Amino acid sequence: MSAALELTPIGEAACCPPLTKQPITAQQAASVAPMLKALADPVRLRLLSLVAAHEDGEACVCNLNDAFDLSQPTISHHLKVLHGAGLLDRDKRGTWVYYRVRREALAGLGTLLGGAV
Repeated sequence: MSAALELTPIGEAACCPPLTKQPITAQQAASVAPMLKALADPVRLRLLSLVAAHEDGEACVCNLNDAFDLSQPTISHHLKVLHGAGLLDRDKRGTWVYYRVRREALAGLGTLLGGAV
């Protein structure tokens, strides 16, 4: 496998070349699919947007509850899925967990999909 096709860790800018430039490998597709699957849920997509747009770029469940007609445990579950997919970082402060968007992961997805016009 050439160096251009190797996976870049999620924490870095891009995992894959744009889809329109060259096909991604099975390994690359397997690493990107959980992020896309997490974003395919409307609640999670909206949560990611709310966290990213929140003051200082971070939010806790207490900041997000009012935006949904969902219980706090359900919102926490969706945030956990986004974190597990590598789209959010989290930091526990007292009893609350604060989430921040992993901009590097979004940049990687943007690079992957950016050429798909």
